[in-house]
Amino acid sequence: MWCSEVSSNGLGSLLVSLQLADSAFPIGLYTMSHGLEGFQQSGLLGDTVVTSLLADVLVHVVGPGDATALALAHAAAPDLDRVLAVDRLLFASKLNAELRTASVRSGRQLIGLAVDLFDDPALGAYAALVRAKEAPGCQAVVSALCHAVAGVPVAPAVAADVFAFASSFVGAALRLRLVDHRGAQIALRSVAPVIEAVTTAALQRSIDDLGGFAPMADICSARHERAEARLFTS
Repeated sequence: MWCSEVSSNGLGSLLVSLQLADSAFPIGLYTMSHGLEGFQQSGLLGDTVVTSLLADVLVHVVGPGDATALALAHAAAPDLDRVLAVDRLLFASKLNAELRTASVRSGRQLIGLAVDLFDDPALGAYAALVRAKEAPGCQAVVSALCHAVAGVPVAPAVAADVFAFASSFVGAALRLRLVDHRGAQIALRSVAPVIEAVTTAALQRSIDDLGGFAPMADICSARHERAEARLFTS
């Protein structure tokens, strides 16, 4: 059922958000550094830069990009034509091949799993569009559909997805030995106010404002595509 029809069982929707935001959820986030490895390879990271870089990426890339797309797609559901318009625009806004590929790879894994998790006709119909390559299947848009199907309101849906990104980012920092386990948790907690602000801003944007702007991140990602050795796919 869609969010306008859901009962007052807030705990059930919370559990869905927690499951989708779990780092163990099998959509391939562990294979991505979200541009962090590219920054490291370019020699732009010092000992204390990870948290500030994460905050910048959240504000200038994730917030106006994926978070905004999630909010718009959530509001559009179950109108799949409107969802598709958001999906295509988000895909087009991702300038680097690595970031586009990462988004649709995880999105396609998510929708394949979501069809079994939620058994919803609209999800099945959108999965068919993705399989036919009529829809890109960006992760944020597919996540929006999953949250909407489960009756999760838009604000916690956006916040959960942004948190999942931040958690994946600090996990990549840990694997790149830029932080230790303690530092990773401190970084994640430090950006909590940023996640809240990014979520609030995403809920207020129109489709005309979808798309981030971070030229240095784009440059590092482009260099990462051609790196001789890589630990992460993005």
